[in-house]
Amino acid sequence: MKNQQFLKKLKKIIPDHIIPKFTNQKDLLHWHHKQGKLLSQKIIKQNKTLEIHDTFKKSGIRKLYMECSFNNYIIEHEGHKKVVHLAKKYAKNFNNNMSSFVFLGKPGTGKNHLAAAISNYLILRGKKVFMITISDLMSTIKSTFNNINKKLTEEKFIKYLSKIDLLIFDEIGIQIESKYEKMIINQIIEHRSASKKPTGMLSNLNGFTITKILGENIIDRMKLGNSLWLNFNWTSYRRKK
Repeated sequence: MKNQQFLKKLKKIIPDHIIPKFTNQKDLLHWHHKQGKLLSQKIIKQNKTLEIHDTFKKSGIRKLYMECSFNNYIIEHEGHKKVVHLAKKYAKNFNNNMSSFVFLGKPGTGKNHLAAAISNYLILRGKKVFMITISDLMSTIKSTFNNINKKLTEEKFIKYLSKIDLLIFDEIGIQIESKYEKMIINQIIEHRSASKKPTGMLSNLNGFTITKILGENIIDRMKLGNSLWLNFNWTSYRRKK
């Protein structure tokens, strides 16, 4: 009834040369339904954008690597081409496996760039990613002692890290000095393996040294499934710049 009255009033005020979008109640209801659907889609899109933006903020990815992608990785030889291809393949197949990855090589060789490219790719597709250095990991855990960090406990933090879709440890081998630190890393990786969650590792060390530091237990878990181990054994980008 209200719609009919509205149409009558509309006809009176519309100039003769203007053709209205709707001339009857059915058309008006259809228009309302269409506009409501468009508004709903717009709101969903805006919420998704805000959610992705929030995920980026919480990802731990440093500003230097926020714009990293597979397309802007500088390729100068076959080694570069290989690591980009395999890292991209890893990201695209992320939903189909629980494989972890380990990137080894000297500083400035592009490990962080590709780890960030994987992270950025996954975040844009709704995944939760978190990248943290071993020193920051231990600092955060130690802040839970003696109530320095009242809102966070060691248990809560480890539980949070265990549920992230992809957790990446950076600077493996620099900070690990005690059995406690190894135990924490082992505990996190063990929880993640049990939940079928992959883990990434970046280190300036070689495979032999990283195995010696972390221990066979951790390394075995990092090799589960079709894990990706890449050696970035070439000259630093930073030196060239």
